[in-house]
Amino acid sequence: MARIARNNQEEIKNCFIALLNRPWVTKADDPELYQSIRSHYQELRDWFQEYCGFSLLLTRQLARLEKFPGQAHAWMGLELFSDPLDYALFTYCLWYLEGKNETDQFLLTEMIEEIKNHLIGSQVSLDFTMYHHRQSMYRALKQLKALKVLVAVDGDEAEWARVGNDKNVLYECSPLSRYVLRHFPQDLTTYQTPASLGELAYPDDQEGQVRRRRHRVYRRLLQEPVVHDWEWSQDERYYVLTQRHTILEHLSARFGLEGQRYREGLIFFYPDHSAEIELFPTAKNISDLVLLLAGEIRRLLDQSDTGIYTDERGRIPLTLAELEGLLLRLRERHKSLWSQQLRQAKSNELAQEILAHLTDWGLATVNSEQIILLNPALGRWNGNYLTDEDEE
Repeated sequence: MARIARNNQEEIKNCFIALLNRPWVTKADDPELYQSIRSHYQELRDWFQEYCGFSLLLTRQLARLEKFPGQAHAWMGLELFSDPLDYALFTYCLWYLEGKNETDQFLLTEMIEEIKNHLIGSQVSLDFTMYHHRQSMYRALKQLKALKVLVAVDGDEAEWARVGNDKNVLYECSPLSRYVLRHFPQDLTTYQTPASLGELAYPDDQEGQVRRRRHRVYRRLLQEPVVHDWEWSQDERYYVLTQRHTILEHLSARFGLEGQRYREGLIFFYPDHSAEIELFPTAKNISDLVLLLAGEIRRLLDQSDTGIYTDERGRIPLTLAELEGLLLRLRERHKSLWSQQLRQAKSNELAQEILAHLTDWGLATVNSEQIILLNPALGRWNGNYLTDEDEE
């Protein structure tokens, strides 16, 4: 009986993790997981609604958790997209697909023409003779295909995007197209700021404020790599401090997250690697350099007269030039172990790449004076290369 109970808990945990990290779970692509979600639907729905304010949709085709962030960050965008126009065309493609029935077929040129005509009425001009506009459309189409919202029956849009010729593509509409965009509880024109798009409608009483605070705390802890104490409002920080045992228990039981209270905040990590989740350090070389940087910073803090110090929040201030200097020292020390690309990279470009990786993972911020602040969570890491002596 104990083994059956453990297997059941593991099954539910897999459902929680998949719903949080995937756009959706379809019956066609993952029938076993879909059936598990269907079997535990009420428990999953009730927990996500109670603690995150997320709605769980279950149809005969898919299970979808409607997620939105507690606080929006630049890295939360679609990785394939690099321009605001990409998002706009992605949305207008979905608008076009709304008028199509399941398995309806249409040509790329037909979709483009209808979108262009629609936008003319909104005084927006698209010119697909321009390479920039074609590339944005290409990225939007590629993302729709990756989500299996759009199915290419014949042809590929890459050639059209490259040279702008008359080469056409035949597409088919997927029933998933109706589930991509979030359904808002009220008209979009009533929202005053982008931040308000992430808010639900709460009663204007004490119970409503308690729910708002709980939802925001759980959404941020589940969707951001790290949240330091100073990033919470005073009310939220009080909740995290007083409810930490409950939070730790919930996130461990539902998602397998292990957490611990440190001076800088409540920090979580996954003890086991999962294909469902992108974890730090990543498999990219840039993560290895961040670990080396963390180890170097740790060593310098233990030495006197290095100019490296921590501020009142435990952060380490650096200028971009100081970061470049640290990377140059690391490259000189370890160049025989670095790839040719890293050895030949310009120091300012390498520093910018490192900085982008650090900020994406909540390990650094840049203040208004362009000072880099290495967050204390980075101090939980320490990287170095093994020597022959270490291996022995």
